[in-house]
Amino acid sequence: MKPRDGIAVLVLALAALAGSGARAEEPAARDGGLQPYQMVRSLELVQDRIAGGDHAALPMQKKLLELIDARFRNAQGQEFTERRNFDALMVYAMSGGNPETVAASLAGLSLDEADRAATEGVLSYLGGDVAEARRVMASVDPAAHTQDVAAFLALVKGSVVAGDDVKSGLAMLDRARLLAPGTLVEEAALRRTLALAVPSGDVERFTRAAEQYSRRFLRSPYAAQFAETFVAGILALKDSIDLARVEQAVSWMTQEQARTVYLRLARRAAIDGDTALLEFASRRSTGEAEAEAVSDASDARSELYASISSVTSDSVDAVLDRLIEMDASRLSSADRALLEAARTVATEVVAPVNVLAARPPAEDAQSAAGGADDAPTDPLVTSARARLEEIDRLLEESKP
Repeated sequence: MKPRDGIAVLVLALAALAGSGARAEEPAARDGGLQPYQMVRSLELVQDRIAGGDHAALPMQKKLLELIDARFRNAQGQEFTERRNFDALMVYAMSGGNPETVAASLAGLSLDEADRAATEGVLSYLGGDVAEARRVMASVDPAAHTQDVAAFLALVKGSVVAGDDVKSGLAMLDRARLLAPGTLVEEAALRRTLALAVPSGDVERFTRAAEQYSRRFLRSPYAAQFAETFVAGILALKDSIDLARVEQAVSWMTQEQARTVYLRLARRAAIDGDTALLEFASRRSTGEAEAEAVSDASDARSELYASISSVTSDSVDAVLDRLIEMDASRLSSADRALLEAARTVATEVVAPVNVLAARPPAEDAQSAAGGADDAPTDPLVTSARARLEEIDRLLEESKP
């Protein structure tokens, strides 16, 4: 069997699984093939599999989009008098369809006000004109459409109106999730909710969305995007977020996923000098038991971040020894800069301070007579300042 034939059989099988709902006496497409709505239902089934973690379905989705695109380009105007075919066109458009194909299919169709506003808004969104999409979709009510179309419309509208009104955008994303639970629509809505909750400072919504995503969609091929947004959000909300809620969300992840999240947090906290967050993340990236004996950790990054979190502790001598012995070749160039900065800091902390030797006796009298605003001339202070400036430079260069 040729690959093209295999795809055709696959589409037919998926359409049967999706349940086309066609009556026995209903004709198929005019050319004896599948109706557009049957093909789009197959696409939705594949998308549900993707949301559930079936990564193998991604190329299947791509191929189905190509086949559906060809089907719509060859569709006759009268085929859209069948409401299911028109709704299928809308779902196809909002599932990553070809804007040119959608626009060509809509040309010449007589639409009521609700459909006209919805199609104009979707086409503007697909064309990248978010401002126009926001303007047009302000009047779009997803409830005026069938449930499949309404879920996608709520997702798109929530994404565009949030630019002007975050609260309304979040409410629309909530509606999308309610209309299509367990689907790729809900998965996308949760990721967008996570991102929108950060600039609005809505810590509760952020942590709740993170927990919901972690419980349901960690196997999604888009989970990496979730992890990036999750880490960025924690850092942005670190002054108000409850780290216990963060840990709860991470607890649903696999060991490797959790480790990745904590390592990203630890690195960023190290760069920002956030000791509390660094200690929290580094302990969990290595494990509580390993944190006390981090030199045995198998991951060089975990070892580095955990050491950095202890660089100002009472055990700084031991930390410095670990930092000196650490194999820099196991680290990225950015993390090697962090390692050098950490070594410099630890060396300064353990260095003996001999103020009398560092400052000439005559300078004591000058200092006593000098005003409070006099610039310090102590060589030790000058040296320390130069070191700190160098450390700041290294940390700044290591930022992603």
